[in-house]
Amino acid sequence: MTTIPYMPRRFRTAAAHYLQGRPPYAAGLFPRIARTCGLGRDHRVLDLGCGPGQIAVALAPFAGEVVGIDPEPEMLAVAAETAERSGVRVTWHRGSSYDLGPQFGRFRLVTMGRSFHWMDRAETLRRLDGMIDPEGAVVLIHDIHPKVPDNRWAKPFHELIEGYGEGDSARAMLRSSEWLNHTAVLLDSPFSRLEEVAVIERRRIPTEMLVDRALSTSVTAPERLGDRVTALIAEIEGLMAEYETDGMVTEVVTSSALIARRPETD
Repeated sequence: MTTIPYMPRRFRTAAAHYLQGRPPYAAGLFPRIARTCGLGRDHRVLDLGCGPGQIAVALAPFAGEVVGIDPEPEMLAVAAETAERSGVRVTWHRGSSYDLGPQFGRFRLVTMGRSFHWMDRAETLRRLDGMIDPEGAVVLIHDIHPKVPDNRWAKPFHELIEGYGEGDSARAMLRSSEWLNHTAVLLDSPFSRLEEVAVIERRRIPTEMLVDRALSTSVTAPERLGDRVTALIAEIEGLMAEYETDGMVTEVVTSSALIARRPETD
């Protein structure tokens, strides 16, 4: 199976733009995850590759303890601030999927949002099999822009970002025909019983948010762009002038959770 080489500091300069730029996961998704997975105050949750902590913080009210792990110190600093503002307690650790082991204890849920593809996915699931309770689950949380008229700007916007990411080896691997999607990986793992829940929201956002969105990606983070940052910002502003009204644009976002559990036994 194709695995992207581990680059722990890939998001160092993207961290400052992540929460301001990325579409927030729908708040209504998290009670559905908790209900579907039977998550309660006597359970623990691990958010693996937690980034700025939005998933860990959102699930904290439903669990007894939440642990967030990420290799990037800048992301963990943002995550700690997010938790403090939200009034929830989360334990943060610097590390990655390659550090998983019994030292972290056992969990009811292990969540990953926009992070699973950066890991050795088969090995990560093998390790998690020894860390997740028998009735527990792996939950992959992600978002997409469905093909609706409100999102007519999304395709040219993403194509613009992709153009600046040409030559990035990790992005090329994700686009290759040899790359297995997450569903295929899970079906061949100990967590092969799958279901999905989703929430669709229409939002009005300031177009300047899309500048932060671009700068929050690994291929167009400020450190990687260097002196091309100004050119990218100018191109985004020029593109969005066609779609914005009074500095705002509409987007429709599907926030989804792919819930993977072990097969039922007789």
